[in-house]
Amino acid sequence: MAILLPDLPYAKDALAPVISANTLEFHYGKHHKAYVDNINKLIAGGELADADLETIIEKTAGDASRAGIFNNAAQVWNHTFYWQSLSPKGGGRPAGPIAAKIDTAFGNYDKFTEELKNAGATQFGSGWAWLVLEGGQLKITKTANADTPIAHGLKPILTIDVWEHAYYLDYQNRRPDYLGAVVEKLLNWDFANRNLD
Repeated sequence: MAILLPDLPYAKDALAPVISANTLEFHYGKHHKAYVDNINKLIAGGELADADLETIIEKTAGDASRAGIFNNAAQVWNHTFYWQSLSPKGGGRPAGPIAAKIDTAFGNYDKFTEELKNAGATQFGSGWAWLVLEGGQLKITKTANADTPIAHGLKPILTIDVWEHAYYLDYQNRRPDYLGAVVEKLLNWDFANRNLD
């Protein structure tokens, strides 16, 4: 069972002007595709050849001898989750169960957005800012490089990619501007609500 590059859930120009079609062309069409191609080469003919991404991540997390397999599998999973975390009609204050859970966990929406943007801005080097569930409570965390919350028993709700390839063509070194625009205009609250189930 080959790992496939999933279709984007929107057109490549649908997130503009926050994320340009040019950025998506490279980010999805080159970076994400390269991780898919790499993982398929790395698992071909081996014990993980027929495994799904979650199984590959679970079986290789923390194993230095299989770091290449973990990194590529996790990056395929993380990117697929990231595309779903964004919506052309997203951003702003959430509605539904996620809104109440945010108020409970962070006090209010503004404190939540401040903490999420800060996690992304302070992630040293490449990585991810995440909204996750841990023990039924929302929390914000960050992971470096290809690391993913599912390797640590956490349930991802939303993510923002803070690797430079996610924003550099549009924002250059202004990562906080990218984070602010994604939070204000693109976060997919419908997806977040579905992930609470």
